[in-house]
Amino acid sequence: MTRSTFVSADAAELAFVERSGFIESRHTGSAVVLDPDGSPLITLGAPEAPVFTRSSLKPLQAIAAMSLGAQVSGTWAALATASHKCEAGHAEAVAGMLESAGLNVDDLQCPSAHPADGAFRRSLQESARHLEQDDTDPASPLYFNCSGKHAAFLMAAAAIGADTASYLDPNHPVQKKVAEVVEAFAGETPAAVGTDGCGAPVFALSLTGLARAIGRVVRLGSAAAATADENPRTTSAREPYVSYAPEARTLMDAVFAEPWAIEGHGKPNTTVIESLGVFAKGGAEGVIAMSTKSGYSVALKCLDGSSRATGIVALTLLSKVGALAPGTASSTGSAPTSAGDAVITDELLDEVIAAITDPITGGTDSEGRTSIVGRLGLGEDVAKIR
Repeated sequence: MTRSTFVSADAAELAFVERSGFIESRHTGSAVVLDPDGSPLITLGAPEAPVFTRSSLKPLQAIAAMSLGAQVSGTWAALATASHKCEAGHAEAVAGMLESAGLNVDDLQCPSAHPADGAFRRSLQESARHLEQDDTDPASPLYFNCSGKHAAFLMAAAAIGADTASYLDPNHPVQKKVAEVVEAFAGETPAAVGTDGCGAPVFALSLTGLARAIGRVVRLGSAAAATADENPRTTSAREPYVSYAPEARTLMDAVFAEPWAIEGHGKPNTTVIESLGVFAKGGAEGVIAMSTKSGYSVALKCLDGSSRATGIVALTLLSKVGALAPGTASSTGSAPTSAGDAVITDELLDEVIAAITDPITGGTDSEGRTSIVGRLGLGEDVAKIR
């Protein structure tokens, strides 16, 4: 029998697309918002059903590599958790990561790709033509969006003296450490292990487990947040994930200092991190996880696999529990207390949502500009939450 995530009958309406006054599409799915202690504040659909976490898992994979000795910080640490669009800076940083471990591009086992960043791709094409090379549009594993994560895996393998040729095998020491870190932060055993688009093992977790994991990473890693996890006398400090505090801090310091590295200048995840101070990590097939520095977290999956509505829904859900405005009451009567979160005005939130949401377009106006003929709106099950 084929294993499965939740089905449409169990899903909630997360968003809709209106074109010319007619609703032409609806995005259904599941979502959960947790407070810093991991208690649910909002549940929609079936958040306990397993989903493949895809690239939203990358912070845990990066922490695992770092804990084995991958020497990354700054841009390199951000690249270890990135789904980058391969600007020139991304490619340069990943190449440096490999070189630091005595490795090169040939050691990467992610697929070859062309840079998604147009400016960098054109510069490579122009350089190839200038050198009269046969291939004037080069592709490489270096340009694949997961190359930073793979470089960190290779650095970890080299650090412990493990085989680098089999670093993606689920039984490889690096991938065993990833599995250990995933279970420690998520607080649950994965329901399944599959192969991600980049070739690395990917884990099926409940959305609750994913939100719990990302909230713990961001809270533990935010030096400005005085959390209970930093007090060894508390119960939470005895949780297995707390032992990874140094790696979490290095990772979060890097991401919040250089948000361009995690996706690219002007890209959705980067924009949320840079403008709101909220960690955001999207994944393929409509998965996303976000967390404030104080540990309020959200995870969701659009059942149709589309990522079109994930950003607007995730930010809206965090806003609805008061997590984006420290000092104001949440839906449970409590309030975020961390000094690590900045106050976010409604105007700023609207600006960021507009910046990360593709408009609904149709034709051009009298001056040749693209016309906006519709909107992406919040689904009924999200809009009715007070």
